[in-house]
Amino acid sequence: MNKKQNILIIGAGLCGSLLALRLGQRGYNVSLYEMRPDIRTANISAGRSINLALSDRGIKAMELVGIEDKVKELCIPMNGRMLHDIDGNMVMAPYSGRDHEYINSISRGLLNGLLLDEAEKHDNVTIYFNKKCKSVDFENTTALFKDSETNTEFVEDADVIIATDGAGSALRKSYFLGKKFLFSFSQDWLSHGYKELSFHPTENGGFKTYKNALHIWGRDSFMLIALPNLDGSFTVTLFLSYEDGEYNFGNLTTEEKVIEFFQKYFKDALELMPNLIEDFFTNPTSPLGTVKCSPWHYKGNTLLMGDAAHAIVPFYGQGMNASFEDVSVFDKVLDEGHKDWETIFKTYEKNRKRDTDAIADLAIDNFHEMKGHVNNAIFREKRNLEMALEKNFPNDYSSKYSLVTFNEDISYYEAMLRGRAQDKAILNMLADKKIDLNDDLKTNLEKVIAATEEILDNDRVAKDFKH
Repeated sequence: MNKKQNILIIGAGLCGSLLALRLGQRGYNVSLYEMRPDIRTANISAGRSINLALSDRGIKAMELVGIEDKVKELCIPMNGRMLHDIDGNMVMAPYSGRDHEYINSISRGLLNGLLLDEAEKHDNVTIYFNKKCKSVDFENTTALFKDSETNTEFVEDADVIIATDGAGSALRKSYFLGKKFLFSFSQDWLSHGYKELSFHPTENGGFKTYKNALHIWGRDSFMLIALPNLDGSFTVTLFLSYEDGEYNFGNLTTEEKVIEFFQKYFKDALELMPNLIEDFFTNPTSPLGTVKCSPWHYKGNTLLMGDAAHAIVPFYGQGMNASFEDVSVFDKVLDEGHKDWETIFKTYEKNRKRDTDAIADLAIDNFHEMKGHVNNAIFREKRNLEMALEKNFPNDYSSKYSLVTFNEDISYYEAMLRGRAQDKAILNMLADKKIDLNDDLKTNLEKVIAATEEILDNDRVAKDFKH
């Protein structure tokens, strides 16, 4: 393949800037277009989460482009979930029984800025800001842009167009509206939305609560979470139904009602938030949805990547990691030496689609787990057993969460199949009293493995029968 080819990337968010950096390193001519101002010079949050959880799949992509050390400087390790009950008691639930496994809180803006800086170091990468893509002519490989500074429209053409322009992708919309080929698309909204709030740092710049954890106030049908930032603050997110329940985004319309709600359910958090009312009524309420579509590509002309192809809800902390892993998977396909872009795009989608569908489904599962099950006794027993198994048999057992989050060489699909089977095996055995937590751990490990394999075998038989 001719390396001098011109690649147009739409969207300079996390996925687009990483892709531009990697393709730049590979010698392609890359033009990266972004509708917003330059995140490095303009103060924009765009209502999207200010910080994110970076884990092993994302770190693997940072290693691919050689910037993992710079990225680690921006990270705050989170070793587990700090669970806050209604009375303000806290209990730490580690993410893993293995001490070296943890996730990292990282600023979206700082990480995005670093990726843009690194991409710009390559003479063959050019980045344009304030250029909004209106539509893509995927048959002629051209894109129509509007320059928000001059208010003019212009058309760019390229050998290949890759859209990393997020859940509201202009290319995906063009596929859908173009009706030139059979394009499947689904968008499912949760009944819950989210609102960003914050804990400010202490007066001397310290953290108001325990720094190295993801804090969760799970309240069955809604929850609050908090992630630490380098400046001592926490980004706090309220996940709440739009219209169900005694309190919802639809009826939290007065200062009194908001205070009453927090007083009742998040008392210890409220004490850290003198700024609650200002945040609550200033910041937008945003929806949460899952996007699935196929195919992601049209001939060898255009390709969807990242959230543009597969937006997911944030409850596994894998949205960014999945998009970064897209770039790693795409890079591997480029290494295979295919002769044309159509084969590259087809191979990439074939290698990737099943995994992005899997993490989308797992993220919905985790939504229910985080807001409700974390407080459930049998769920806690299961989690304690899994932590003990990981700690004592680090090479023989990994929970579903570990398989997804810390095992970057296992696909999301494999992690989902095995993880769900393990969950089912342990919960069934606990419920049926077939496993005793006081028994020898090795015996319990053998029981869990045997029951898991039986469920996986049954699933395989059912699948073969279906086909």
